[in-house]
Amino acid sequence: MASKITAAYRLARSTYAAYGVDTEAAIKQALSIPVSLHCWQADDVRGLETPKDGLAGGGIMATGGYPGRARNGDEMRADLDLVLQLLPGKSRLNLHAFYAETGKKVVDRDELEPEHFARWLSWAKSRRVGLDFNPTYFAHEKANSGYTLSHEDKAIRRFWINHAKACRHIAQHFAQELGKPCVHNHWIPDGAKDAPADRFGPRARLIESYDAIFADKSVNRKLCVDAVEGKLFGLGSEEYVVGSQEFYSNYALSRDLVLCLDLGHYHPTESVADKVSTHLQFHKKLLLHTSRPIRWDSDHVVILDDAVRNLFLEIARGDAWDRVFVALDFFDASINRIAAYVIGARATRQAILCGLLDPSAKIQAAEAAGRGHERLALMEQTRALPWGAVWDELCERDGVAPASLWLKDVARYERAVTSKRS
Repeated sequence: MASKITAAYRLARSTYAAYGVDTEAAIKQALSIPVSLHCWQADDVRGLETPKDGLAGGGIMATGGYPGRARNGDEMRADLDLVLQLLPGKSRLNLHAFYAETGKKVVDRDELEPEHFARWLSWAKSRRVGLDFNPTYFAHEKANSGYTLSHEDKAIRRFWINHAKACRHIAQHFAQELGKPCVHNHWIPDGAKDAPADRFGPRARLIESYDAIFADKSVNRKLCVDAVEGKLFGLGSEEYVVGSQEFYSNYALSRDLVLCLDLGHYHPTESVADKVSTHLQFHKKLLLHTSRPIRWDSDHVVILDDAVRNLFLEIARGDAWDRVFVALDFFDASINRIAAYVIGARATRQAILCGLLDPSAKIQAAEAAGRGHERLALMEQTRALPWGAVWDELCERDGVAPASLWLKDVARYERAVTSKRS
């Protein structure tokens, strides 16, 4: 197989060279860009807290019942170990706060400390991966109303403010221990199923809450990189979302925070790729969540569709790689969860590679010269260029199985491990 890949790659390298593209440089850069894996795919977004009855989903729901989900932190980390073995390039791990491991001790979210994530940190150190972090503003009795940081009850707002403050210190601790900044992303489920009478109040309270959170100067913002994430709608917030895209775009810009763009958080006809060149005129950096909506924010497994491919093509054409953070955000309980990780992460890195292989200089030169027909022809021709051979070479060089050969490893692990989980 290796000799065939090498032969195919030689032809691909020659083909791309005719368009002015250096495939060697593209492979090297594509491998160097970190992609943050989301821990919540492993266990269907259940978390590791002591189960509580009567808790609302808060806009989070994984559908399906494929056997073998991880039931505890050890199983999650074992699954992630296999995932890392099957992925080329640099990876990180994105943790949510309700994956704290507190033993038999009940620790509420406003009292979380770095020690409650010691096993995750030890795992990250041994695997040499960075950690990202998220406060968990859902699946809690103080989120059952559908409101958290924008709640009209000051005591409930204070609880969630304290939770976020605790999480920022945990994120800073991760960064200090691992020597890499920790992206700390805030997403809240706040909103209404039907038309509210007051749209102003919750948004004013949300600003007040966030300002209280970020007023903590003991957190080094170069270590804890705060991001905020909006969306169009969610379960239980179909009509009104407090933290809309417009809200967060303005808030992030005015407070020097990172704005998060999630591929699944917009109207189906909106292009997130088109938003990149707009936001990066004003924002210093963006956090990009790759996901796949099907008619709604359903967080399907990422595939190499036009949306994700165009997103990274836009990054490449603007040479904005150093201005974006890349993370996965989907959860599918209807298929093998490890395979879902690998498919989604590989599709994301494939899109990154395709962006780097784009003959942007040649296309942009044609446009600048007024040769619109040439620009369009070149854009169409790039779709047929042999990027797959370059991808296989990338995998070989990083010591992972190319094509679909990794499915054998997933099948073996399923027979030996996940199929035995009740």
